[in-house]
Amino acid sequence: MDGTLDHVMMRVSDLEESLDWYQTHLEYEEKDRHEGDGFTIVYLGPEELGEEGAMLELTHNEGEDVDVGDAWGHVAVRVPEGELEDYYQQLIDEGVEDYRDPKSCGGRYAFVKDPDGHEIEIVKRDPDQGALWSLDHTMIRVEDADEALGFWTRKFEYEHTGRWESDSFANYFVKPEGASDEAMAVELTYNYDGRSYDFGDAWGHLCVRMDDLEEDWDQLMTREAADYRDPESNDNMYAFTKDQDGHEIELLERDPDPESLFPF
Repeated sequence: MDGTLDHVMMRVSDLEESLDWYQTHLEYEEKDRHEGDGFTIVYLGPEELGEEGAMLELTHNEGEDVDVGDAWGHVAVRVPEGELEDYYQQLIDEGVEDYRDPKSCGGRYAFVKDPDGHEIEIVKRDPDQGALWSLDHTMIRVEDADEALGFWTRKFEYEHTGRWESDSFANYFVKPEGASDEAMAVELTYNYDGRSYDFGDAWGHLCVRMDDLEEDWDQLMTREAADYRDPESNDNMYAFTKDQDGHEIELLERDPDPESLFPF
């Protein structure tokens, strides 16, 4: 099972406004687009995405606004070491709202928000660890850290690559075994106070790229993953499972450097 994180999907209220925001401020380019009956899907990413780089999928459903819950936290994008303050100030100069500046985050990271309120963390990385503004990780909140780590390490064969703990919460990072530095990670955030979370509808899913959709789906079923939307119900083009908290995970068999990104 390859298991590279292919993309993260977010729903947006105004597609053109969101596209302008990501293309202007994060210098993303449109990689592909699919027009459906009442919805549009657009893939975005840096020009130099890299074979294991993850994309951002924006989904717009006509006539719908989106509600940002708290079961999903943020996506994180990379800037070079030593240049966090400069790039944050560049965003502010371009008109992005001043949400959480580097100083308020101890100089380690910063946060902005997109037009729908999705939080975007800005993290410092060596330039060899991924292109400027490329997706570094996606944070989701979980109600049981042991179950969440078990889900990703057992079902998807991910490695536990990092952790950070405080008095009230802990962050755990997981990635595919042997993944490159440019590959996106999943950040699992566990709060010790036993809270539960609201999904809303502004966040959609994570997508994991598979070697063989049918074979890997059967393996996930053997490992007792949730049978949410199997390949057959999706014309054998993709499938969906869910983690222990209900976060949706799309499974997609795709060449990492295709002529067209969409399998349909």
